Amino acid sequence: MSVEDPERNDLLRIPTGIPGLDEMIETGFPFPSVVLVSGTAGTGKTTFALRFLCEGAGRGEQGLYFTTLSEPTHWMLRFSSQFDFMRPEYFDDHIVYEDLGAHLRNGDPDGLLEAIESRIAEVVPQRIVIDPITVVGDMFREGYRQFLFDLTNRLKNWNATTVLTGEVRPGEVYPPEVSYAVDGIILLHLMEEHGARRKYLEVLKMRGTNHLTGRHSIDISRQEGIVVLKARF
Repeated sequence: MSVEDPERNDLLRIPTGIPGLDEMIETGFPFPSVVLVSGTAGTGKTTFALRFLCEGAGRGEQGLYFTTLSEPTHWMLRFSSQFDFMRPEYFDDHIVYEDLGAHLRNGDPDGLLEAIESRIAEVVPQRIVIDPITVVGDMFREGYRQFLFDLTNRLKNWNATTVLTGEVRPGEVYPPEVSYAVDGIILLHLMEEHGARRKYLEVLKMRGTNHLTGRHSIDISRQEGIVVLKARF
């Protein structure tokens, strides 16, 4: 095999469900992998995560949605059902909703890890969401970095692609504690320009992927959720 024609294994990829994003990342997220979707409040992180899971459900894939906010399923569906891509019949069938709030309140990082891995073993999902991961940092301040290291390593051992959502603090671009351990980082920006607030998506990191760089304007619609617009700013 010559140097000019090296042998390589192409990564298996799954579509994100976000119109316009797959073209930026060589047709989809690597499978398996762990991807961080980061932004301030109102940038569309949960919408992104739900669209990702519903894309899989529509393809017959199993999804698992971990929430750290102790939000009942019916309450989450009350608002997210406004999107056309959301179908209530997906939940408890192709998308399993799991509340991690009780495990967080116990203050036991190892117990939380075991609870997550036990549920993954039961459901055997191809797509996983933990929304938001940064709540764990507020609860487990001392052991947060070790928890993240253990969590991402365990997630990568399962045959699934995981999306972690992360809330950023003022002055942060992304949650620094988790960024080093993930395979990809997608930033959702909310910026004020000429008296109006505009939203952008940026692929900051995606291992094994020749991805587009820079901020790309996005819209959030009831029909498709987050859409990456073709126009570049």
